Amino acid sequence: MIRHPISHIVLLFLFFLPAAGQRIAVLTPEKNDASGRFAEKLAASLAAKFRVLDAALGEAAFAAVAPETPFNLTTEEARSLGAAIGGDGFLLVRAAIQPRNSFEKKEYFEAYAVVCAVSTRTGRLVFWKLASFNADRRDAAEKLLLEAVPALAGELAEKLPAVFKRETVENKPVLDEIPDPDSPAAKNFRTPLPYRRISPPYTATANLYRVAATVDIEVDFDETGRVTRTEIVRWAGFGLDEAVEETVRRMNWRPAVRDGRPLPVRVLLRYNFKKLE
Repeated sequence: MIRHPISHIVLLFLFFLPAAGQRIAVLTPEKNDASGRFAEKLAASLAAKFRVLDAALGEAAFAAVAPETPFNLTTEEARSLGAAIGGDGFLLVRAAIQPRNSFEKKEYFEAYAVVCAVSTRTGRLVFWKLASFNADRRDAAEKLLLEAVPALAGELAEKLPAVFKRETVENKPVLDEIPDPDSPAAKNFRTPLPYRRISPPYTATANLYRVAATVDIEVDFDETGRVTRTEIVRWAGFGLDEAVEETVRRMNWRPAVRDGRPLPVRVLLRYNFKKLE
């Protein structure tokens, strides 16, 4: 009889455990048939790599928290939702089939799906994906979208285990924050200001899907006005988070000042996006 050392068997088991042992939920905040069919197939495709929470349990946990803007959550709201759901992360899914037209084609149908992967530990948006397919008929467009689910599930299975594993709540440096304007601390205090204000671009993808969203970014400045840390604390996807972070870092800033002396400070900046008609 060949005897295998137990330690080798344990190590082999642990090697496969992180991916197979991670638990996720697939949620459809906006109820429609297209979202339901897409989410059902996505959950089934992910079941080989993750422990996927039962759909009814996931929806019950989501309903208990009931966030007003499920695709535009703050990290605090996302952590609360994650705590109700449990596990390592959750996927927010929205799918739809809509008529389109262009100069090249009079009318056609687009079937699209948006998938947001969120860490329950940090509330951050750790992965965002838009899948879109066009066809002359509604059913043909949806068929193309559903046929793409296995490839999307493979991409999620490849990327998410490592991302969820390294997501940790960072220890932020202790810094002064902007005082309330009516408080005594606001006297002789000047907030950081850009020498030249730049607005983050409303991305082409956000424009195409008529996205209305708010992005909040937490920014740490040193005593010279240099940006030392940024964190998106309300996310939107569609490239808007990256646009905000890049814009904040591109600007040159005057430092915060109290009683004539520059000081390091933490500031929360808010950017609102909406398609202009």
